[in-house]
Amino acid sequence: MLNHKTIIASLFTLLVSVCIANAQSAEISPERKLAIDSLALEKVRDLSKYISIVGNKNTPFSEANRVIDRAEELFATGAEIGVSSLTSSDITYYTVRPYFEHLMALNYDQVSIRWYDIQYISDLERQPDGTYVGVITIYQRFEGRSDDGLEYKDTTKKDITVFVQKKETQIGGRTIDFWDVLLGDIRVSETTT
Repeated sequence: MLNHKTIIASLFTLLVSVCIANAQSAEISPERKLAIDSLALEKVRDLSKYISIVGNKNTPFSEANRVIDRAEELFATGAEIGVSSLTSSDITYYTVRPYFEHLMALNYDQVSIRWYDIQYISDLERQPDGTYVGVITIYQRFEGRSDDGLEYKDTTKKDITVFVQKKETQIGGRTIDFWDVLLGDIRVSETTT
């Protein structure tokens, strides 16, 4: 007959084995990593498109709000987006919805925002909790014009944190594992003319 210590030791060994197996199964294969990198870059491009739509003064308010809702789905909870200017050394950080509301409220009659040179600057690195974290860098060209002749232009280099997590979903009664990509903070690196 087994005593309590033997049962507890057996359960502990089983638990450790399950944890090790889960940790090993959370590794990303090279093929899967390519797909995840592609998804992360696609989400960054989607964000770029959403920023352009909301920043465009011709976008109807209802459409801008719909796009903001979509943009929020790209981000991890609490993520912040940095805003800078050539006229100040300060960088202001907004959570996602207030960032887009700030963008809609800019005092220009015409706004053009374009992202380019989008690329990974750090490979995905596994964190102790099993999440992978990487950084994508982009350059943002901002141009604002008012009908009265006011004009402002700048180029900002921004670093976007990317989180990759293994998640589960139910499809047809079966549990399916998948890797999800969420955007984190967007930090301003530099702002130039």
